[in-house]
Amino acid sequence: MTFRFVFALSMTAAPALASGFQFVEIPATATQPPIEAAVWYPTDAPMPVAPNTPFGQALTHGAPVAGEGLPIVVISHGDGGWFGGHAELARDIARSGMVAVAPNHPGNSDGDETAQPERWVTERPRHLARVVEHMTADWAQAPHVDADRIGAFGFSAGGHSVLAAGGARVSLSRIAAHCTEAPEEFVCRTGMAEAVVAGAGDFPEPIPGLRAVVAAAPGFGFSFDPGQVAVLDAAVQLWGGTEDERVSYAGNIAPIAAALTAPSEAHQIADAGHFAFRPPCDPALEEANPRIWKLACTDPDGFDRAAFQRRFNAAVVAFLTAQLTEGD
Repeated sequence: MTFRFVFALSMTAAPALASGFQFVEIPATATQPPIEAAVWYPTDAPMPVAPNTPFGQALTHGAPVAGEGLPIVVISHGDGGWFGGHAELARDIARSGMVAVAPNHPGNSDGDETAQPERWVTERPRHLARVVEHMTADWAQAPHVDADRIGAFGFSAGGHSVLAAGGARVSLSRIAAHCTEAPEEFVCRTGMAEAVVAGAGDFPEPIPGLRAVVAAAPGFGFSFDPGQVAVLDAAVQLWGGTEDERVSYAGNIAPIAAALTAPSEAHQIADAGHFAFRPPCDPALEEANPRIWKLACTDPDGFDRAAFQRRFNAAVVAFLTAQLTEGD
């Protein structure tokens, strides 16, 4: 397999405990290209000390999977992101007794943005469905997992993808109406919304067995009917920042948050910008790529992204654990 890391925003390395790791390549189908993915999972094997992954983690490659009936959580990166973008969260998920699998979305990862919005709003949820299908049926360790205990986490474009994969229906008329009322919305003023309305194809069916969806700063959140999201079969954990200039809290998140009822929940994070839901960047990136540093690595004064990430990851894992491992 060929892996590209040019858009990776590196994170601080930390010793890993009880987390195995492997790369997988999910074969192409008649309608989809092959999908590269990274997998973190619980293991009893001893952990190495030195980092041995592209995202600075020390993990046991190819170690045996520990446990049976394990839930699977699929992780969807943001527009132009990569499968290592939420590696710390993926490792925490594995440490909690679940399998985390993060694909590179074909045509929309590692700075490859050949998949335009009108394509990725429909294609990305299908990628996630294909990943889940592979992991529950064809993965060599599939006997260790439970196909009826599926979770999903997504950030930005990935937040939209996991909501759609959970059964939230996209309304092109809602997109057009919102952009008429709020032309300053990022996806409206950049032409992304217009492209989706003009060119989106058929939307996919929900992923079977999907019980829990975590959406952080979900792009095109206004494309969903809040009432319909509130009654999905999957419980929803929603996150947004008050200082997000790409996915406005008022336009994309607040209406859905107001409609949710327990066990779903919503979190509004004061002073958080869009990329607060990504780990802190490697300080070397400021000099190596000042444009990306300014775009994705800086936060409002007084906002501690590293401290927030610890709380954020813990809350996400707790929600997924409650929905996927507790009770029937």
